Amino acid sequence: MKRTSIKVTLTAAALTVLFKVNAQIEKPKYEFGINLGFLVYQGDLTPKRLGSFETQKLSLGLHASRILSPSFSVRGNFVLGKLKGDESVYDNPEYRQQRNFKFSTPVAELAAHLVWSPLQRNYTDKGFAPYLFAGAGLAYLNIKRDWSGINASYFPEATDLWNGLAADTVHSLPKLLPVIPLGAGVKYFFTPKLAVNAESSYRLNYTDYLDGFSEAVNPWKNDHYLNYSVGIIYRTGKKNNLTCPKIRY
Repeated sequence: MKRTSIKVTLTAAALTVLFKVNAQIEKPKYEFGINLGFLVYQGDLTPKRLGSFETQKLSLGLHASRILSPSFSVRGNFVLGKLKGDESVYDNPEYRQQRNFKFSTPVAELAAHLVWSPLQRNYTDKGFAPYLFAGAGLAYLNIKRDWSGINASYFPEATDLWNGLAADTVHSLPKLLPVIPLGAGVKYFFTPKLAVNAESSYRLNYTDYLDGFSEAVNPWKNDHYLNYSVGIIYRTGKKNNLTCPKIRY
């Protein structure tokens, strides 16, 4: 009887351990993604408050995230693209086509983001997972400004334009620009590992020379840029199904 009791006790303990092991969930830890989108310049060379969508340029983004909890993750983000502004595309107000300032620059941005899932959906298997993020980074620029198309006869010599342009042309332009990305997005998981996402983000910059001009246009307001993109996300790890151990008699 004692041997039988010991065997029953050991068997029950083994079954309990097996149930616990099979019931454990391996939570995903990392996400990797690629995004395609476009960069939009917002500054003195466009009258549009939401930015110059008329001169938007394609962008490519790569990101990798470490999931910390159901609500938070940290993300490394790289964006490669181009910014462009061109006053000649606007006929209102009239002076923009007469001034005809323009610029372009490549953008290579590296940033770190803190990502918040307000609905605590970082471990979801399927469905929507909205998120917000903020961070800090650096953008490499190579700004090429162009004022060669200005109609000199349209602007009297006494206007501030000429004094401002003289000051701008001798002002150095930023090569490395600190940026603060702020944004929002949504992911949709088709499986525990694969999802698509769409997001928009705004870059706070503390310079008025993103477009190469300041004193000649509006020296009291800084320039910024935005990024809109869609992409694919791959998430590592898997969830184990709750399985019962096979018992042989």
